[in-house]
Amino acid sequence: MRITVIEHEADAGLGYLGGWLGLPCDVVRPYLGERIPVNTGDALVVLGGEAAAWEDERWPWLPATRELLRRAATDGTPTLAVCLGAQLLTLACGGTVERGGNGLEVGLCDLTALPAAAGDPLFAGIAAGGRTVPAVQYHRDAMTRLPAGAVPLMTGSQYPNQAYRLGRAAWAVQFHPEATPEIFASWTSATGLEGADRHDERVRASAAALEAAWRPMAEAFTEVVRTAPSRVPAAELPSAR
Repeated sequence: MRITVIEHEADAGLGYLGGWLGLPCDVVRPYLGERIPVNTGDALVVLGGEAAAWEDERWPWLPATRELLRRAATDGTPTLAVCLGAQLLTLACGGTVERGGNGLEVGLCDLTALPAAAGDPLFAGIAAGGRTVPAVQYHRDAMTRLPAGAVPLMTGSQYPNQAYRLGRAAWAVQFHPEATPEIFASWTSATGLEGADRHDERVRASAAALEAAWRPMAEAFTEVVRTAPSRVPAAELPSAR
């Protein structure tokens, strides 16, 4: 079994997920000219990036990525969409994404499990007692209306739509379970974020709690992949760039 991964930029890679997923990953890098696949193979992971989910002229592979996500959700392919990936999935399936009215959400933030999380294959271990868990954030855009049929799973104080499930096996997370302290620090450095040292230190100090929160989710996703029906191997979509 193999997971197809869409990486939107070099400093927003798999991070923790590279070890936690425990399956081979075929990383597609459209920013280097690699084509978006027409099929996902056994599973799909779409990562984050600085693009807005609607900026097709600046990032010409986004339409093909949205179509891949739409097809994966429709077909029941195990899918994990992270930050920009979550926003692309939302747009692809009829939801709304726009510039967030509450500004930049960045650094270590507390998220709360919603009631539906208790019965969810990925979030059940997080959901006990509606518990609050830490997560790494870095986004300005927000999923303001979820696709029809989406099941909300996590919420937060600055932006309420933090995680949802769509269909049988597609999950969207606004936060960054993959972000190691080193990856997060590279983002704050590259953007010249005000208060970067403070944010970096909070993420570093919470590394163990972040791993404890999100490694089980990643491992649960792998179990979904292992038990899902076989998928068609990935192939190139000729028009996708």
